[in-house]
Amino acid sequence: MASTHHVIDYVEFTVRDLVEAKRFYAGAFGWQFNDYGPEYAGIKGPTGEAGGLHQTAQLRTGGPLAVLYSKDLDRTLAAVRAAGGKIIREPFAFPGGRRFQFTDPSGNELGVWSEAATPAH
Repeated sequence: MASTHHVIDYVEFTVRDLVEAKRFYAGAFGWQFNDYGPEYAGIKGPTGEAGGLHQTAQLRTGGPLAVLYSKDLDRTLAAVRAAGGKIIREPFAFPGGRRFQFTDPSGNELGVWSEAATPAH
């Protein structure tokens, strides 16, 4: 798939421990990886690589917040907790949906959102 101008094309996370980071993201979200040696793994996406995990002693913090979509926010929240993520903002409502934020084992902060549930009639 061709890249699109001015659209996020790849997200790279710096991590302390590549094996632990892969375990976490596989457990929390079912991600799969392309391994490129002991310090880098590409994150497989449906049309190619969507990002990567780079093991380094110099972690990059305070970068942009990557936000993932979930069809079932509560199930994703449970998976993040079970994989060892630290929930730093419990689920909250915002116009159009709900979201929570967490840190991975290396301290990277991410968010997960879902559409608001349709009210029952």
